[in-house]
Amino acid sequence: MAEYLIFFNQQWVGDHPDDWWATRIAPSMAVVEEMKAAGVYVFAGGLEEDPEDAYSADATSGEVVITDGPFVETKEFLGGFTVIDVPDDETATMWAGKVAVGCGWPQEVRRFKPVPEPPTGGG
Repeated sequence: MAEYLIFFNQQWVGDHPDDWWATRIAPSMAVVEEMKAAGVYVFAGGLEEDPEDAYSADATSGEVVITDGPFVETKEFLGGFTVIDVPDDETATMWAGKVAVGCGWPQEVRRFKPVPEPPTGGG
C-alpha cells in the first residue's frame, strides 16, 4: 500500500452562492464515509481560506524564524487535502474522482515518497 495526497488549490473552487455550498456538504461527507468504510482513509480537511491566517517557519539561516502569513506571496494556495492509503495509482485516481464529484471542483493526486529507513549501526 502507498499513501497518496488528493488536494486542491483554493483558486480551483471558484465563486459560488451560499445555497450552492450547502449542496456540497452531503456528497463530500459521503465520500469521506465511503473511504473510511473501504479502509483507505487517513485524513481529510479543508484549510482556512485566508493565507494571512498562516504562519511560516524558516530555519535556513541556522535559527528558526517564525513569521505571520505565508512563506511566499503567491496567487494560488492550498485549499484542502485528503490522504489515502491505497495499493496503486489507479485506485488513488478513482478516489480523487469521487472527491472531485463530492466537492464540485478539480483535485490533483500525488503519491508520497517512501519514508526513508533510519540509519543503522554504531557510530
